[in-house]
Amino acid sequence: MRNFTIALDAMGGDFGPHISLPASSKSLLLHPNLYITIVGDKQIISPLLSQYQLLEHPRIKFMHAPETISMEDDPVSVLRHRSQSSMLVALQLVASGGADACVSAGNTGALMLLAKHTLKTLEGISRPALVSALPNNRGGHSYLMDLGANLQCGCDTLFNFALMGSVLCEKVEQLSSPSVSLLNVGRETNKGNDTIKHCANLLANTEYINYIGYIEANELFDGRADVVVTDGFSGNIALKSYEGMGRVFLAQLQKAMDATWYSRFLGKLLNPIIKNQLKHLHPDLYNGASLIGLRGIVVKSHGSANVEAFTYAIEQAIKEIQWQIPACISARLESVLAERDCLSHE
Repeated sequence: MRNFTIALDAMGGDFGPHISLPASSKSLLLHPNLYITIVGDKQIISPLLSQYQLLEHPRIKFMHAPETISMEDDPVSVLRHRSQSSMLVALQLVASGGADACVSAGNTGALMLLAKHTLKTLEGISRPALVSALPNNRGGHSYLMDLGANLQCGCDTLFNFALMGSVLCEKVEQLSSPSVSLLNVGRETNKGNDTIKHCANLLANTEYINYIGYIEANELFDGRADVVVTDGFSGNIALKSYEGMGRVFLAQLQKAMDATWYSRFLGKLLNPIIKNQLKHLHPDLYNGASLIGLRGIVVKSHGSANVEAFTYAIEQAIKEIQWQIPACISARLESVLAERDCLSHE
């Protein structure tokens, strides 16, 4: 793979450079062809570069951006008044060709709006989608989208999400024909609102998407569908419910293991086995939601991510650079639009 550069919004997230800088150091060790441009406030970052052994690193550059976007900032206000924010400067590097991707743990709404404004969407795509891979019961991944970037979606938007998610899953997971489902209140074809039904009809009649029908929320993680499509309102609730249930499960498991001396004894014996079986469920492994549909690669890390989790977000960006996801989506979209045009003239 050729040399490539990631622009890092070092100031984003709950912990800013205290997480993004050591994650950068770790990623540079893993990838000898990786270059990173760290974007942020010089006064804050400069003392930390030495601490994390990045001060004179040959594959590190630094770009000063004096403004920081907080998690509480209004995205529209940010767009109008934060022209020197670390997030915007990092995105501008991607837009100008100075970087191949941007990674940020900052304000999701601001990242969505600034990315759309700076990078623009691909032709035929009106809205970028926020998508992430989640573990399923078959030991693989299922891609869920949208995760909250678009709370209300029309039929064409959901259709485009399905197409983009299919391409992302196909390339990153190396699946020849990933299965695609629409999240609905039942599997029956008569269930759901008019938007869902119309989108299902479009997907079922599209050669380039392996649509397998509706899926219910209790089937999200059984591995039947490689890509699950819904609006951002439902998708965000589904994701947060999964994360919350995971915490409940782990807490109850720990409570059961601590209940008696016998369960504590068994717990010590079984702990290595349990950890090995559950390690693929650890949320750090799935940190890094992609904003797809843009003319550049943008990966959003959890704001509360630790070093390991932020490193996985960088890994996701590297995968998308490797497979040139925006170009692949654009090519697939062109084929689908040509197919629709042929059908409309028959």
